[in-house]
Amino acid sequence: MKHIVSALLLLISATALAQNVKLSGIIKDSIAPLEMANIMAINKATNAMESYGITDDAGRYQLSLKANTAYILKASYIGYAAFEEEYTMPAANTVRVITLKAGIELDALEIVSEMPVTIKGDTIVYNSDSFTNGTERKLEDVLKKLPGVEVDSDGNVKVEGKSVTKLMVEGKDFFDGDTKLGVKNIPADALDKVEVLRNYNEVSQMKGLENNEENVAMNIKLKEGKKNFWFGDISASASIGEGERYLVNPKLFYYNPKYSINVIGNINNTGELPLSMQDYFNMTGGFRNFMRKGGTTVNVGSNDLGMLTLRNNRAKNIETKFGAANFSYNPSKAWTISGFGIFNSNRNEMETHTRNQILNPQTNEPETTQTVDDRTSQRTDFSLFKLSSSYVPNSNFHLDYDAFLKSSRQTEEAAMYSSVFPETGQSQDIYTGKKQNPFSFNQNLNLYYTLNDKNVFSFQVQQLYQEEDPLYTANLQNNPFPNTDAGGLNLGLAPSLRYDINQKRFVKTNKFDARADYYYMLTPKSNINLTLGATHSYQNFDSYLFQVLDDDSTNDLDNNTKNNVSYSFNDVFAALHFKFITGKFTFNPGVAAHSYSSYNEQLGTKVHQDFTRVLPDVYAVYQIKKSERLLYTYNMTTEFTDVARFAQGLVLNNYSSLFQGNRDLENALYQNHSLDYFKYNMFNFTQIFGNITYSHRMDAIKNLSAFSGINQVGTVENSNFADEAITGRAGYNRSFARYYKASVSANVSWSRFNNFRFDNGAGTGEDVTIDDAIRQVNEQFSQTYTASFGTNYKTWPNLELGYSVNINDYANSKFYTHSPFARMDYLLTPNITLTADYTYNHYYNNARTSDNEYDFLNAYVMYAIPNSKWEFKVGGTNLLNTGSLNDDSFSQFSTRTSRYTIQPRYLLLNIRYSL
Repeated sequence: MKHIVSALLLLISATALAQNVKLSGIIKDSIAPLEMANIMAINKATNAMESYGITDDAGRYQLSLKANTAYILKASYIGYAAFEEEYTMPAANTVRVITLKAGIELDALEIVSEMPVTIKGDTIVYNSDSFTNGTERKLEDVLKKLPGVEVDSDGNVKVEGKSVTKLMVEGKDFFDGDTKLGVKNIPADALDKVEVLRNYNEVSQMKGLENNEENVAMNIKLKEGKKNFWFGDISASASIGEGERYLVNPKLFYYNPKYSINVIGNINNTGELPLSMQDYFNMTGGFRNFMRKGGTTVNVGSNDLGMLTLRNNRAKNIETKFGAANFSYNPSKAWTISGFGIFNSNRNEMETHTRNQILNPQTNEPETTQTVDDRTSQRTDFSLFKLSSSYVPNSNFHLDYDAFLKSSRQTEEAAMYSSVFPETGQSQDIYTGKKQNPFSFNQNLNLYYTLNDKNVFSFQVQQLYQEEDPLYTANLQNNPFPNTDAGGLNLGLAPSLRYDINQKRFVKTNKFDARADYYYMLTPKSNINLTLGATHSYQNFDSYLFQVLDDDSTNDLDNNTKNNVSYSFNDVFAALHFKFITGKFTFNPGVAAHSYSSYNEQLGTKVHQDFTRVLPDVYAVYQIKKSERLLYTYNMTTEFTDVARFAQGLVLNNYSSLFQGNRDLENALYQNHSLDYFKYNMFNFTQIFGNITYSHRMDAIKNLSAFSGINQVGTVENSNFADEAITGRAGYNRSFARYYKASVSANVSWSRFNNFRFDNGAGTGEDVTIDDAIRQVNEQFSQTYTASFGTNYKTWPNLELGYSVNINDYANSKFYTHSPFARMDYLLTPNITLTADYTYNHYYNNARTSDNEYDFLNAYVMYAIPNSKWEFKVGGTNLLNTGSLNDDSFSQFSTRTSRYTIQPRYLLLNIRYSL
C-alpha cells in the first residue's frame, strides 16, 4: 500500500511539473539588484495567483507558470513604485529583467494583502489564505503549511529553526504568549495574516542593546469580519458504539483596539489535554529570566514528589476538566492591563509493566533485575492566575508590573507487584501514596528609561515566595532497609507484618533578585553595559519519618530520620559588557565578578561558604547575508543546589531509596559552548539550520550510593571528575513548485557522566566519602533521524509521507524505534473534508528481549452544512485498537524499559457550531 501511495504521489507531481515552464530573472533598481523584492503572477483568466517568489541576495527570482497562458505580473519593494504588466508566458523557459523606479513609497498593506510571503525588515508576513485549502480547523493546521514553520505534537512552534517564545493576537499576548493554548484553540477561519517577529524584544528601547537574535515572537492578524465581534466555536462529541466517551469544547474570542477577551473550556475523557502537569510546572507566567546573564543559577524547587507524567498524552484512562480566560484592556493609549486565569483537573489511570536493571559499576552489565507491574490512579488539580500592568507614555519610558500565582493539589495512589532477580527475598506487593499542595507567588517590577541618545537605564526586581508540602507513604511486605551499615545509616524500623512507612516534608522558599543596568552608546554601532545585581534566597526544610505499626500505633523512628534545616544564599555581582558591530560581525564579550556568601544551619551549628569568582561570557554573530548567519555563545555558570541536599537526616525518596544529605556541599561550575548556523533562501524557499553544543561540568554534585538488590542508600558529594555532553542537530527544509514541501532532520546527543557506588571493601562508618567509592563512568548516545515529503494542493488530496528512526544506546544496550508515518487531508467537496494520520512503530533492543510492533490510525469525515454555521464530524482515534506502547530511559545506575497501557479505540460524533 505504501509503495502504491508513493508512486501515485510521484506521478501526480511529475504531471503537475510537466505542464509548467519557468520564468526567471532579476529585479533591480537603476543601480543594483534588490534583495527580498516580491514578485507574483496572477492568472488573467481566473484572477487567481498562480506563482510567487522573493528575490535572493543577487536579486534573482523564479516562477513556475503554465505555458501559453496570459498573466498579470506584479513586483514590489518597499520605497519603490509597484510594477504591473500583462505578460503571456511562452512555451519555453524565459529570462526577464524587471526594473523598479525609486521615490514613491508603496503602501505596505497593499503588498501584504497580495503576496503569500512578504519580508519587511525583521518581520515575515504570511498571507494565510495563500496556503490553506479549507481543511484547516485550528491555527496549528495553518502553521504546518507555511514554509519555514514547524509545529510539534505538543504545540511548540519553530520558525527558521528557532522556538517561538511568545504568541500574540492583534498585538495582545494570548495567555501570556503560550503557544500550545494558541495553536490548539484559535480557529483557522479567523486568520488573515501570520506575522513572525524576528529579533524580538518586548521593550522597544532595549532592541539593539540586548542580544535578541534568537528571540522569535508570532502575531496573528484577524480577518476584518472577526474584529469587534465575538467569534470562535462550540463543539460537543459523544461516542458511537462501545464506551462512554464525551468532549465539550467551547472557544470564544473578542478583539477590538481597546480590549480583548479569550475564553476556552474543555471537558473530556478522550485523552485530550489542553495543558498537562508538565506544562503547569514549566509555565513561568512570562517572567523574564533577567538574572541569567549574571552567570549564577540557584535551584529552589526540586522537592516535589516526582508524580508520574503522561507519556504521549496517553494512559489507560484520562479525564480532563479545563477552563481558562484571558483579557487585555487599555484604559489609555499608554496604559495596558492584562491577565489570565487557568483551572485544570485531571483524573488518570495508568497501567505499566517495567523492567529495571541495576548495572554493575565495573562491567556495566546488569547485576540485579526488577520487574514491576504497576497500577496507578492519579488526580491533579491546578490553577494559575496572572495580573499585569504596562505603562508606556512615550518612547523613553517603560514600566511593567506582573504578579503570578500557581497553586495545585496532587494525589497519587499506586499498587504494584515487584519481582527481583536474582531472588533476594524482595518479591512482594507494594502500595504507595503521594500527596502535595504546592503554592508559589511571583511578582516583578521592570523600569526602563532613555535619558537621551547616549544613555539608557533599566531596573528590574523580582520576588518569589514558594511552599511545598509533599507527603509520601509506602506499605511493603518486606523491610526495605534491614541493614544499612553502608555509611553508618540506620532507618530503625520495628518488626511488623507490613512495613507502613510515612514521610512528611515542608519546604518554604523566599527569593529576591534585583538588577540595575546602564547602557552608554559609544557610537551608533557600539555600547558599554554596566550591571549591578544581587540575589538573596532563604529556604527552610523540615521533614520526619514515622512508621505505622500493625496495631495502628506510631513508631517515630530514630532522631536521624528528622530534619530542620535553614539555608541562606547571597550573591552580589558587578558585570561589564562591550558590544560592537564591525562589518558583518557583532561581538558582545563580558565578564561578571561575584561575591558569594551562604550557610546552612542544622543540629545547632552553621556551615559557611564564602568566596568570589569571575565568570566570563561571549556572544558573537557573523551575519553572512541577510538570511544567513553564524552564532557563537560561551558562558560560564556557577550552580548552587537547594536546601534539601544539605539535610543530614534521612529522607525517603521512594520505597526503595533512602537518602542522606551533605551539609558540606559546594557549588558546581558549568562551561557551555554553542555554535548555530542558519540559512533561509527565499529564492527557492530552502531552509538549512544546524547547532552543536558542548557542555563541561566540574565539581558536580553526584550521588554516592550503596545497593542491596534494588534497594538503594545514598548521599551526595562534589565530584572531582568532569561530566561532559555534546548535542547536535541539523535540518533541511524546502518548499518547491509551490505545492511541495520536503524536509530531513537529525538530532544527536552524547553524554558521559560519573556515578559513584559504595565499595563494600572500603569499610563502614560515617567517614565513608566519594574517595572510597567505585567510580562508574556511563556514556549515553541518542540519535533521531526524520525525513518527510508532503504536498499543499488547493483541490487535490494532500499527503505527507515520512520516516523516523530513533536509536538510544545505554550502557551496552541499544533500543531502536522505526516509525514510518502518513498524513492526509482532502477537501472532497466544498463541504466535505477527510483527514487521516497513520503511524507504525517497531520497537526493539539489540538483545531482542523487547520486540514489539504497534500502530495508530486516526481518521475523520467532516461535513459543513452549506451556508450554515453547523458542522458534523464522525471519526475516531486508535482505530486499530492498539493496546500499549513502549518506553525506555537511562538513570544514573540503571536502565529502564516499560510497556504501558493506553486508551482503546473509540468512535465519536462531533457537532460544531461556529460563531
